Amino acid sequence: MPDVLIRIKKKTDGSSALSCVRGDGSTTWQRQHGAQGRFFPLHDLTHYAVESVLGFHSAFFGLLASGWDISDFEKSEMRTRMPGEATLAELIVGFFDLERATGERPVEADFNWKVQTYHEDHGLPTPAFKISDEQIARIRSLRADLFARWAAVPPGDAMELSFTSEAESAV
Repeated sequence: MPDVLIRIKKKTDGSSALSCVRGDGSTTWQRQHGAQGRFFPLHDLTHYAVESVLGFHSAFFGLLASGWDISDFEKSEMRTRMPGEATLAELIVGFFDLERATGERPVEADFNWKVQTYHEDHGLPTPAFKISDEQIARIRSLRADLFARWAAVPPGDAMELSFTSEAESAV
């Protein structure tokens, strides 16, 4: 069984629900309504693409696999406990969300500059990790496939993905 079985349900009222079943059978889930119900499935699929391509295992889905609850990511005290890889993943996903909203397609130098600037602005050590144009292209390709699959899900049905975090942290 994967570390996390991800299920994103497209509700008939336009809302969505993300549920994750861990390898031990425990679950965490969250429902999104209105604009968030349209935004978060694509945001979560972008997380999947970023974390899969970059081999991140201590970011959003890896933390869920280890027992975090989805609601933990909203708690300020938990954000201070997030591994650097989770912060890095959230930054990169945010850049891809901005790309989706604006249509502007940043390149390797843009991503790496934004990561460095964020860490400097927040007094955090800049990670040695650097994203490459090849990785960005692979993320865009996987994300496009996931978005197409999501668009094809009829209201009332769900999309399922498996996430396995078997390697060491990439950061």
